[in-house]
Amino acid sequence: MIETTDIKTRPGLTFTADVAGPAGGPLVLLLLHGFPESRHSWREALPVLVGAGYRAVAPDQRGYSLGARPDPADLSNYAFDKLIDDAIEIAAAAGYDGKRFHLVGHDWGGQVSWGVAGKYPDRLVSLTILSRPHPSSFRRALLNEAGDQKHRSRHHRAFLEPETGKMLLADNAKRLRKGLFGEGVPSAALEAHLSVLGNPAALEAALAWYRSNKGLAADIGTIEVPTLYIWGDADATVGPDAAHGTAEFVGAAYAMEGLPGVGHFVMDQAAARATELLLAHLKKHPV
Repeated sequence: MIETTDIKTRPGLTFTADVAGPAGGPLVLLLLHGFPESRHSWREALPVLVGAGYRAVAPDQRGYSLGARPDPADLSNYAFDKLIDDAIEIAAAAGYDGKRFHLVGHDWGGQVSWGVAGKYPDRLVSLTILSRPHPSSFRRALLNEAGDQKHRSRHHRAFLEPETGKMLLADNAKRLRKGLFGEGVPSAALEAHLSVLGNPAALEAALAWYRSNKGLAADIGTIEVPTLYIWGDADATVGPDAAHGTAEFVGAAYAMEGLPGVGHFVMDQAAARATELLLAHLKKHPV
């Protein structure tokens, strides 16, 4: 049974989260959804993880949760280190203070997951990343003038503009629905994400992630946590150079799984296959 609850980590930060599975079971912290998504990304994975005996916690992240939405006008509230520390603090508040756990992240959540693995490797049993390459591989691809990653990531520049939030929500969020979600995301999934993000306050906070961390620059070295990287080969925003280059930046056990014909929003397009791969990875690396 999935319970939607509040997880308070510190004054001013209370995260809305879907929690399921046996209390005290191995923790799979499905903390890190991407943009423009929400905790609902994991709706199909949670029952499978629970059936395998895991405790799963899937929160709406900083800015997405109404109770964890510091002022986005102060971009320091959305600095990368704070996003990373949210993961550790949510694990602690969920009853796993000081304990090791499995971490899964997609897109922006994947970026932060790489950061958690770099800063707190001893806290993680395993790492699973969907779509977002290792930041060093991504950055290298962005700077390669002969490649196409800069073009694929052109929307990042638009997100820095002050009127972007209003534009994305105009006309019943038409640009969000057809522009960003236009990769085969089912309408039910789209509406679930918009129930969280489809208002000016939440969207401005989500955009503050980009504005506070321009260029997705992050000083993260070689990852020493067993890692599974899942990438859809029809991803319009992440090209093969960045995806395949990720292997160079993982020093522990590493596997990459390409999903033919799947776009950027892996859990909304190929949840069954992605969850199957995730579960196999978790079983290889018991707590």
